[in-house]
Amino acid sequence: MRQLVAALALLVESRARKAVTSYRTPRRRLVLKSLNHLNAETAAETQKKLLKCCGSTAWATKVAQARPFSNVDQLKKTAERVWWSLEPDDWLEAFSSHPKIGERKAESTSHGWSEQEQSGVKNASDDTRQQLAQLNRKYEEKFGYIFIICATGKTSNQMLSNLEGRLHNSPEKELHIAAAEQAKITALRLEKLLNS
Repeated sequence: MRQLVAALALLVESRARKAVTSYRTPRRRLVLKSLNHLNAETAAETQKKLLKCCGSTAWATKVAQARPFSNVDQLKKTAERVWWSLEPDDWLEAFSSHPKIGERKAESTSHGWSEQEQSGVKNASDDTRQQLAQLNRKYEEKFGYIFIICATGKTSNQMLSNLEGRLHNSPEKELHIAAAEQAKITALRLEKLLNS
């Protein structure tokens, strides 16, 4: 009897492992195919795709020049290293490619991604939307660029709270916080790019 139970347990475990492997395999193949395509295309084609992930021309150019990438981790590490090597003007260029939190613009892939990332605002109350719009204006007046936050997984109230808190930062501190948020957004969008 014990042998039968052990054999059944092994069979169930084997089938579960096979199901997980077969579930992951198509995604892995898609990512590998996308990465290989990114490595093989022209620098201009790669830059155009990378600009959907981060609106800094200098960033897209330098990341494209760093090809070929042997794996996704190498691409992500290169993307982050390049990001932190840029000048503040390059960061500001990237920030300017985003719609404001709560603003609806989806005429391109990156704006479509922004809308998905900001989905926490979709069901916000009118009061919360008005507060976001008002504080977005205050933020832009104070810092000279729009409020940047990695909105994925955040509710409208979390974004509002974050915006209220960050309005008290010094310009230098806020620029680095916004740059760190952009780095998070870029990493998520690189994943989306490779999975599309």
